[in-house]
Amino acid sequence: MKKTGNPNVTVIIPTLNEEKSIIKVIQELNQIGYDNILVVDGNSRDSTAKVAKESGANVIVQNGRGKGAALRQAFGDTDLYGDVVVIMDADGSMNPKEILLLIEALDSGADLAKGSRFLPHGYSEDMNLTRRIGNRFFLLLVNWFWSTSYTDLCYGFGAFRKDAIRKLFPRLKSKNFEIETEIFIKAKKLGLKVVEVPSIESRRKHGKSNLHIFRDGFRILKTIVEESVNGPLIKKHH
Repeated sequence: MKKTGNPNVTVIIPTLNEEKSIIKVIQELNQIGYDNILVVDGNSRDSTAKVAKESGANVIVQNGRGKGAALRQAFGDTDLYGDVVVIMDADGSMNPKEILLLIEALDSGADLAKGSRFLPHGYSEDMNLTRRIGNRFFLLLVNWFWSTSYTDLCYGFGAFRKDAIRKLFPRLKSKNFEIETEIFIKAKKLGLKVVEVPSIESRRKHGKSNLHIFRDGFRILKTIVEESVNGPLIKKHH
């Protein structure tokens, strides 16, 4: 695929039945210079993979199902991405222009930069009260267990240095939406520097979310509990 904008930045987008949204996401990325785009399609029943490929993205078919499995599959093939990897959703809720803020955080010394809807100048147009309470509860647990100061946990908009992915990938096991929680907990356990930047989450443009509040909320809670029981991964690097 032609790489003219930012050849060292790869944007990874897990997809499942997002044919009406993915085209605009890819177009917006292209417009600001990100044309190294990897779509991991979870065997969509619609034309997501076809339209993503026609829009210029690299497309691979996911082995299995679930957002976590899709990201782990992409992370496992270092030939697929550049020195900086950005992850974002396919539903049009995330603003590609915010990628610059994430990359600036990496340039300033972060190993991982994550979007936060709860920092000043960030907010969500797509979070109901139940999700807001759940996110707050999970945040309190994670910040308490690991002495972190995260302001957002269940949000999959972030940028990584390649070395950070190489450290994280062998230790990730989540298959579904709990992947973000696992990434941020294990980043802390590995001693990686995580920086948050404000992000605005818009309402999804088409269709319904694949997130199931109670089922996926239980998986997130289970991940937090398991990680607290498992203890540290390795001693912090210096």
